[in-house]
Amino acid sequence: MADQLDHFKEEPQLLGHPKGLFYLFFAELWERFSFYGMRALLTLYMVDVVFEALSNRDYAAAAVYASYGSLVYASTVIGGKISDSILGMRHSIFLGGILMAIGHFVLAIENDIAFYLALAFIVVGNGFFKPNISTFVGSLYKEGDPRKDSGFTIFYMGINIGAFVSPLLCGWLGSEYGWHYGFALAGFGMMLGLIFFWSGIKKNVFGDRGMPTNTEVYSNVKFGLKNSQLVTVLAFLSVPLIAFLLSSYQPVYGDQNIVNVIFKGIGIVVLAYLIYEMARATVVERKKLIVAVFLTLFMTIFWGFHELSGSVITLFASRNVNLSYINAAQTNSINALYIIVLAVPISLLWQYLSKKKINPRTPYKFAIGLAFAAISFYVLAISAESADDNGRVPFSFLMIMYFILSVGELFMSPVGLSKMTDLAPARLIAFIMGVWFLSSAFAFQIVGFIGKELAVESTDKNVGGFDSLGIYTDGFHLIAMYAGGAAIITLILAPILKRLMGNVH
Repeated sequence: MADQLDHFKEEPQLLGHPKGLFYLFFAELWERFSFYGMRALLTLYMVDVVFEALSNRDYAAAAVYASYGSLVYASTVIGGKISDSILGMRHSIFLGGILMAIGHFVLAIENDIAFYLALAFIVVGNGFFKPNISTFVGSLYKEGDPRKDSGFTIFYMGINIGAFVSPLLCGWLGSEYGWHYGFALAGFGMMLGLIFFWSGIKKNVFGDRGMPTNTEVYSNVKFGLKNSQLVTVLAFLSVPLIAFLLSSYQPVYGDQNIVNVIFKGIGIVVLAYLIYEMARATVVERKKLIVAVFLTLFMTIFWGFHELSGSVITLFASRNVNLSYINAAQTNSINALYIIVLAVPISLLWQYLSKKKINPRTPYKFAIGLAFAAISFYVLAISAESADDNGRVPFSFLMIMYFILSVGELFMSPVGLSKMTDLAPARLIAFIMGVWFLSSAFAFQIVGFIGKELAVESTDKNVGGFDSLGIYTDGFHLIAMYAGGAAIITLILAPILKRLMGNVH
């Protein structure tokens, strides 16, 4: 083992890890700073500025927020594929970071066209940046390196530090000096991330990692441009198309807008392909694929409730919570704070339960996670009983809700991600991981549906009181019931899924 570790440590080291890890740590920290800082302001900005003249401004904001969230996560599947086949991780990270920075700075322009273009830049940029930065971390460690898990833990802390700090700072700037100062700060955060990444390249801490896997494909010329240049041009040209999709929030089929229809089509195609693969799989593969599909479905339901934090729960905090020390946008940092505090204890809990041979199998953890989600929203549902004369509830209800929801997240998200590669056949690993990440995109369709159902019709920026409190708490009660129902269904299916998983824990 000592010889193996010496081999791993031939490259520049810092605190027992490849030095490049810490450059990627800060690059991702600042990228997540920009992403979550902007998200903390987004729904409030749409309700109070972009759609302020509309009586259904909550409905419009919910529709755009859902479309944005769905597209921003779906784009990672396309961006990851382009990186693997053409650009390589370095070029993809730079292209994505630049596009996202442009998006944040364009958000600082108070104009409706600029608003949709800004969101589109972020959608396209995230597609190139997000799937590659995590893959880059994995490439720093050779196969069998025992430090890899702790390296990802360090990297994951960077994500949550950025997600914790940014709503506090961007939310403060947006509240005290104006929305666009908050958005601009998010843009500067993204630029800092790119500077850290560029600094690592200049100091050669990454070696030859992240370069295109096929330099011939990278340099091939089409339409007078190298493939690498063509991808960059097409990325910029796709921005107006994405902006159009985001701006088309009005229903075109029943109560569905264009993005809703597109994702229903994607869902049908993915499901059809899964059925095809199951039909040609071996019995063992088929069993594991069935488990993977159900875990992804349960995770989609959980994220659909969890991601309400950036929309409905932010509006609830703004209109019906007696906030202490922080404003509504800044409440978006609470979840990340709890994840930072709870991640290590819950990780130690799994180790302790494993030693005692009572560590629950993954389906049971998912059932518990969904139960925590149900309880968290029930806490908000009963908060109305403690409302003051202005229809505002104590801040403690929001803090308790986020604590319980964060515990549920740690029971599901890290566990589910680690199981996907174990459950997927080798020939389908990339596809199954793509489906797993698409679950977040489909979750935003749930977010949009709930957001529309809980829309408060008013053009009054100071809307609140018992009218909005009743709408929100009644909605939270229904969400708690649906999450509880999902938890019960998961628990009923758990013994079956456990058998189908075989030796995968």
